Amino acid sequence: MSISHKKYTFCIIAFFGILIGFSQKQTLPKWEKGFLDIHHINTGRGDAAFLIFPDGTTLLVDAGDMSEMHPRTLSPRNAKLMPNRSRSAPEWIVDYIQQFLPEDNSQALDYALITHYHDDHFGEMDVHRKMDETGKYALTGITEVGNLLPIRTLLDRGSQFPINLKDPKVQAKLGANDSYSMITTLRNYWKFIARQTELNGMVHETLVTGELDQIHLRKSMESYPDFHIRNIAVNGEVWTGEDSGSFPLFSEGNYPGENSLSTCIKISYGKFDYFTGGDVSGMDGFGGADINSVESHIAPVIGPVDVATLNHHGNRDSQNPFYVRTVRPRIWIQQNWSSDHPGEEVLRRISSTSLYPGERDIFSTVMLQPNKDVIGGRLDTYKSQNGHIVVRVYDNGSSYKVYILNDATEEREVLSKHGPYASR
Repeated sequence: MSISHKKYTFCIIAFFGILIGFSQKQTLPKWEKGFLDIHHINTGRGDAAFLIFPDGTTLLVDAGDMSEMHPRTLSPRNAKLMPNRSRSAPEWIVDYIQQFLPEDNSQALDYALITHYHDDHFGEMDVHRKMDETGKYALTGITEVGNLLPIRTLLDRGSQFPINLKDPKVQAKLGANDSYSMITTLRNYWKFIARQTELNGMVHETLVTGELDQIHLRKSMESYPDFHIRNIAVNGEVWTGEDSGSFPLFSEGNYPGENSLSTCIKISYGKFDYFTGGDVSGMDGFGGADINSVESHIAPVIGPVDVATLNHHGNRDSQNPFYVRTVRPRIWIQQNWSSDHPGEEVLRRISSTSLYPGERDIFSTVMLQPNKDVIGGRLDTYKSQNGHIVVRVYDNGSSYKVYILNDATEEREVLSKHGPYASR
């Protein structure tokens, strides 16, 4: 074979090698001890975030599962069920978790936290929900997740404050205007808790404001002394910033609705800080900043963070200027499902260098066509508008990256990678 022929053959082989390389899907590198992984899962039916702590302890925050019996759920204003309709949203959450669980995990969740009792956070009953194998409870949201993947400790905001949700009179009053079946879903949720406590020894706890490490490392706490989770607020009870002290924003009998009662936690790993606060808000009904809101009260005790999820999915009643200026994250993560998310004014606030200087990157799990039609080019601010969002923290919290995974496939291959970012 001539030298020129050999060169030609080599070039052909190299060319096809490059094509094969491009066609191969890149998967998220496996979690390793010392990593903190925070997966924001998009099912199109509400919030779900799966966390793997540095020692392999796991936590699921919420398991949204909105009923398709509401016209809005299947309308253009709401996201589609992702990646497809072959499974329910909770089944997809479990499938996702099982793909990324540490190899030595025993196919169970160490913790699950329900921020508050809305359908897009813990599920919703309807006549089409299937029963568990014992017929004790229906499968929706967290009850279906927990039926497929045992939960060792389940935490929520409780049921006694500011009103007793187990009181029949309270249930009757709330049920009279209960368009999204909260009371019916709660009754089913409590049946699930009773059954899983009996069957699998699941522990049920109320998150306690101000506590440090109520959610803690279970496998090797001594190996990561700089990892902690602080409970910032529960039921409008806000941490003072000192020890485990707290103060109330609401009094007994004063029910402000579920959003303001959301559980809020701050995760710290060395220099790295992450905050997530369910659906708390900070703007009043006239579009002005509410200095008496939950956002305004929690901002000073949260302080600056590296990553924050948008409160209330980025709805227009959230992220008031004081809150944005105080927490000033390098990364904003929007977990959303509706064309209400984000409000354009929210996007203006979180992207404003007048409220706080410096760079910031914004990521969204889904961006709907109505948003694009109305907000237009301002959405170009986002680094990514669709996909599962994974924050991976390295080096004892000193740096982190953001991965976007394909939410339209079951392989969940990497679509883009951002960073590394230096923790503050």
